[in-house]
Amino acid sequence: MTTSTRDFSRIGLLLVGLGLTMVLRLAIAGNDVTQSAPAGLTFAMALVLLAAVAGWRVGRLQVIPLLIGIVGGGVLIVAPAWMHLHATTLLFRFPAGFFVAWAAVVGVVAVAEEILLRGVLFSAVNEVYGPMAAVALTSIAFGLLHVPLYGWNALPLDLAVGFWLGGLRLLSGGVTAPAVAHVLADVAAWWLL
Repeated sequence: MTTSTRDFSRIGLLLVGLGLTMVLRLAIAGNDVTQSAPAGLTFAMALVLLAAVAGWRVGRLQVIPLLIGIVGGGVLIVAPAWMHLHATTLLFRFPAGFFVAWAAVVGVVAVAEEILLRGVLFSAVNEVYGPMAAVALTSIAFGLLHVPLYGWNALPLDLAVGFWLGGLRLLSGGVTAPAVAHVLADVAAWWLL
């Protein structure tokens, strides 16, 4: 097997693995996919396991990518915050007492998604096809991954967020910045959407 065939196969296997982890999440959650903590945590564990099998290892936390992620997360919440401030009603979906547990699950899922998408898959695509292809493919995968949760109407937004997170990956050189931005945006959604 040539190097390019092996690299293409690796990318394909990562995408198939990503799809299978989502099927697992949907099977566990049933009709409650956006609110099922067991499904979300199982999904996150499966993503991290897939990333580890593909060669991902925990790196050292660095300050600059952390700061880039905080700023990147802030950018992601500007539009929803503006809309929330100008809304006539507040749209809380859950009682406030659920926030800590919900935020923990959402944070774990967001980090796991970034480890696989902007970590392992991004690196595999970047090595063969370059950074723009890596941003594009991981953004498309990110958008499609969220269709079962939020529907096709949310796909343009999820694609835009995916491209933003891919840009943070390019800027920072690692997964920390997009992971921090993703967690901040998801946690902010508690109050803003």
